[in-house]
Amino acid sequence: MSRSVPLSFWIVAVLGLLWNLYGVAMFWLNLTITPEAISALPEAEREITRAMPRWIMLPFGVATLGGVAGMLAMLLRRRVAVPLLLVSLLALVVQFVAVYLTTPVWALTGASGAVLPLVLWGVVALALWLYARRASARGWLR
Repeated sequence: MSRSVPLSFWIVAVLGLLWNLYGVAMFWLNLTITPEAISALPEAEREITRAMPRWIMLPFGVATLGGVAGMLAMLLRRRVAVPLLLVSLLALVVQFVAVYLTTPVWALTGASGAVLPLVLWGVVALALWLYARRASARGWLR
């Protein structure tokens, strides 16, 4: 049984997809950054980038690609969006914790450096997952 969905559903799904596609672009840029590009970064970013273990790209990739898959599932009105967005959110948490534990990001940026990732990325990922859960509960996803 297919229920009609409000316009806000489509707006959230499209904006969420665009947001996660931006995340994939950032993932790709980080994955393929050249030594020359690293050298051009401001000193603090250069230190953080050089200290970052390559394995952090794994949760970064899962977070971004999972987010895109989750939002595509939302646009297709599939319930699988809920677990995909949860996996994306959890991978994002792993990525940020790992960055703070393995690099000098805290020493170089302090609490203000945590605001962007926590608010911008974390809150958006959490909100998208919660929205997908609500959409599923309302019967908008099948």
